[in-house]
Amino acid sequence: MKKLSAFVKERRKKVNLTQEEFAERAGVALTVVRKIEQGKTNMNLDKVNLVLRMFGHELAPTESKNMSK
Repeated sequence: MKKLSAFVKERRKKVNLTQEEFAERAGVALTVVRKIEQGKTNMNLDKVNLVLRMFGHELAPTESKNMSK
């Protein structure tokens, strides 16, 4: 599974946008894009989802088959 940071950075570069341009289009602060691409873990999920919606994705809970009971 690709890390969120790599996914966002690769997709942003693929559409040829700077972090600043991307943040503006996604409707988030530049610091949000920077934190995501740096792999920071303490993020507001609403902001992360605004960024991911630019690519037609969102973060959501999923069932893990590896969870012990």
